[in-house]
Amino acid sequence: MSPLPFPEIGKRAKDLLTKDYNCDKKFSLSLPVSNGLGLSATGLQRDQLFFGDITSQLVQGNTMVDVKVDTYSNITTKVTMKEALAGVTAAVSFNLPDHKSGKLDLKYLHPHASVNSSIGLTPSPLFEFNASMGTKDLVLGGDVGFDTASASFTKYNAGISLNKPDFSIALILADKGEAVKASYYHTVNPSNAVAAEMIHRLSNYENSFTIGSAHVVDPLTFLKTRLSHNGKVAMLCQREWRPKSLVTVSAELDTKETKTASKFGLAIALRP
Repeated sequence: MSPLPFPEIGKRAKDLLTKDYNCDKKFSLSLPVSNGLGLSATGLQRDQLFFGDITSQLVQGNTMVDVKVDTYSNITTKVTMKEALAGVTAAVSFNLPDHKSGKLDLKYLHPHASVNSSIGLTPSPLFEFNASMGTKDLVLGGDVGFDTASASFTKYNAGISLNKPDFSIALILADKGEAVKASYYHTVNPSNAVAAEMIHRLSNYENSFTIGSAHVVDPLTFLKTRLSHNGKVAMLCQREWRPKSLVTVSAELDTKETKTASKFGLAIALRP
């Protein structure tokens, strides 16, 4: 089993603290794949603005083609080929009408290493690379981004993670070495889990933190809570009202700004 890719270091804690929290109105519909073809639609209302897209996916053997059209008539296409070479997955993506959006992604998995690279298909491309090495329990990795147009680094980060079935610890040097992020995830029992993340800014010695919990109320109901250093409290309740179809209600309150109205979000995901 390959080690975690670098972007997934600290993912268990991040998902508990951020995933599915929503202060907008969101609707999504996913139709199952039939004869290799699947369709999905998403709509999002934010204040008075509405965003939406329709995505189709065609799977033939080791090749997958995704085409997405949004409300602004942008067309995003991605062609993915698994096992293009032994252990290598290749993907080419581009957006229309942006003729400079072409990108090539390569992913290589090894029992003790995971490598991902991305390069823009332009005369002066943006190059991104991340790699991790280790085992399924202990992972060490980093990523870097380089803009050939300005001959400058856009990012460089490094991290280490220890993962066990019931807990996960991650330490990341982020933001070009300007911040240290530490996160912890722990499964208390099959129905309850907790997570915490702390960020220390090396430039101004500023600290921030977020703590959260997740609870399985019953086989169909899921509850999460979150508290941040800035006094913001959030809660989420998710209900599976039919198989694979979810209704999620979330709310956020700023305890330091009592005159500010609370934020509420509703997300409905349907999968017939």
